[in-house]
Amino acid sequence: MITSKLTTKARTTIPLPVRQALRLREGDEIAYSIDGDVVTMRKAPATIVEDPFGAFDEWDSDADRKAYRDF
Repeated sequence: MITSKLTTKARTTIPLPVRQALRLREGDEIAYSIDGDVVTMRKAPATIVEDPFGAFDEWDSDADRKAYRDF
């Protein structure tokens, strides 16, 4: 069994074998499910970032994308 300790601020380090098994990297999100006294942890699916110009055809030009690329 792999264990880790909880800090006074309710933080813990995910042990290396667990990070490797889930292929976790910095910035990844973790999903938890609870069934009684059993908690399952898994890597959360990557979120899809929508194109802010996709909903507005009138703003969907190369000039608009260039003007707003840094926002």
